[in-house]
Amino acid sequence: MSFPRVRVLATALLLAAVAAPAFATTTHHPLQQVPGVYHQQVGDLEVTALFDGTVALGRSELVGIAPGAVTRLLDHRYVPEDGKGLQTAVNAYLIQRGNHLTLVDTGTAGCFGPGLGQVLGNLRKAGYDPAEVDDVLLTHAHPDHLCGLLDAQDKVAYPNATVWLSDADAAYWLDPASEAGAPQGVRFAFALARKAVAPYVASGKLHRFRPGQALPNGVTALDSHGHTPGHVSWKIDGGERQAVLVWGDIVHFHAVQFAQPQAAYEADSDRTAAIASRRAMMAQAADGGWWVAGAHLPFPGLGHVRREGEAFAWVPGEFAPLPAR
Repeated sequence: MSFPRVRVLATALLLAAVAAPAFATTTHHPLQQVPGVYHQQVGDLEVTALFDGTVALGRSELVGIAPGAVTRLLDHRYVPEDGKGLQTAVNAYLIQRGNHLTLVDTGTAGCFGPGLGQVLGNLRKAGYDPAEVDDVLLTHAHPDHLCGLLDAQDKVAYPNATVWLSDADAAYWLDPASEAGAPQGVRFAFALARKAVAPYVASGKLHRFRPGQALPNGVTALDSHGHTPGHVSWKIDGGERQAVLVWGDIVHFHAVQFAQPQAAYEADSDRTAAIASRRAMMAQAADGGWWVAGAHLPFPGLGHVRREGEAFAWVPGEFAPLPAR
């Protein structure tokens, strides 16, 4: 190799080093997690889990179980926990059958402060227009399940949807007389419930029902009262002997309440009934092999329940590609 060629090569190498891309020495700091969306095929249903955010629930809010037992159950389960409590997801679920879109619960919108209220945005990121939603099925009338009926401007979020709320929950949460006699800690929720449903009531889009009455095709409301007077869980038939049970607030502390179903949540309006409903929903899901979608299970909150002696265990669904179209 001649000297001029060596010099040219050395110069080229030097220039290449100077022009090396910045990412070679720059530390990358992600600013956001991936969109809170996950899809699962259940028979002929396309189920989309929509993440709303997380809330912190303290261990002390578990009742009917000794603190030492709670500690043992949480040990090596690695549930994120800080001074405010255990990380608890808030999820909603969009279910598509053909061209029909059903949303189960709507998240918190602006009712619980920053870090939540992501359902509507994640629904759009999943490729859906809120105006396409045909039915909104509410498991119950707590703020983290119905405040999302309104958008950030307090306008109707789902303008073409019929909203389904159990008659027992509507009679309780929408009645100012109930508010006066309610425990102090939950009184704030009454005004939020009335505000969220008001425009749907005005337009005739709020439909009150009782379990057993006719509902949208393929949908059954299972009475699972206890957490609230009219709490229901929604069983949606997917054909091919498959079904998904969207069970609302049957579980708040997944690391404890599957293994110890008798552990109640402080906010349950009727703890005895809530425990009975938890056992019943878990047993039916386990025996039927149903998919379960849980509002407060770790996102995406989709999986199955299996029996373990007199108790149960949560079996999270595995990540799976969508079927070819």
